[in-house]
Amino acid sequence: MFRFTSPPIPHYLTSGEDIYPAGGRHADRSSIGVFDLLAVTGGCLHMAEEGLPLTIPAGHFAILRPDRSHWTTMPCSEETHFYWLHFQTPGNWSEVTERGPFVTPSSSDPYLQIESFVFHVPRIGELRAKEMAYARLREILQLRESPEAVARFRQQGLFQQLLLHLQEEGSPAPNDPQLALADAAAAFLRLHYREQVSYKQLSEQLHFHANYIALCMKKAFGCTPLDYLTRYRIEQAKQLLIHTSEPIGHIAEATGFVTFSYFVRCFSKHTGTRPTAFRSEYR
Repeated sequence: MFRFTSPPIPHYLTSGEDIYPAGGRHADRSSIGVFDLLAVTGGCLHMAEEGLPLTIPAGHFAILRPDRSHWTTMPCSEETHFYWLHFQTPGNWSEVTERGPFVTPSSSDPYLQIESFVFHVPRIGELRAKEMAYARLREILQLRESPEAVARFRQQGLFQQLLLHLQEEGSPAPNDPQLALADAAAAFLRLHYREQVSYKQLSEQLHFHANYIALCMKKAFGCTPLDYLTRYRIEQAKQLLIHTSEPIGHIAEATGFVTFSYFVRCFSKHTGTRPTAFRSEYR
């Protein structure tokens, strides 16, 4: 699967559709510089990407990398129809075998409330809701005929819907209870960050042993529940320091820290500066 860090979100470039007769072949290309999404509606494409075979029958899709060569391994045995779509991202991406932990990078400017996140798109697979995917691809194609700028905006929106559809096609949520439990624990911690949340309370709320919850959160977020809670409290404290004139002691209490000294210690550890200096710099 492909792992994209956003923002920036991958963007649509161009698209089209082709019909190959029996004996037809997809063009051989090398390092085209864009991701190439192929969605086959009838027939079958037989391809390879630097040694990795890619058989794409009707109702399936594949995404070819922008930095590798791909070629046809076998001509089409029957008439084959498919949509193709090129997209790219100026952001970070990688090819991974499983969903790894993601830690939001700290921003040097707390005014920029842009939350970084990752999403995973399968490299190849079956379109379980294929008619929905085909409909979006057709809409994107139809908008090519419009000269209006708003049509380009709509194309990007439809492409984002298509990416979300592909992500959901490969979502591990139904098959990975550990990630589901980690999400539930994170939601509970965000909701109760002002309170003194204990591992016992978390365990009773989610009906799992605290050690198992910690294991799941390390898998999903790369940290323990306590670390996750502390980081979230620090982010809330940053906003109060910038946007209010509340005394720092009150802010420490309002964001769930037991003592003022503990708040200062945690804040300095995670931001590299003390709360007073942080407020002076950004107010």
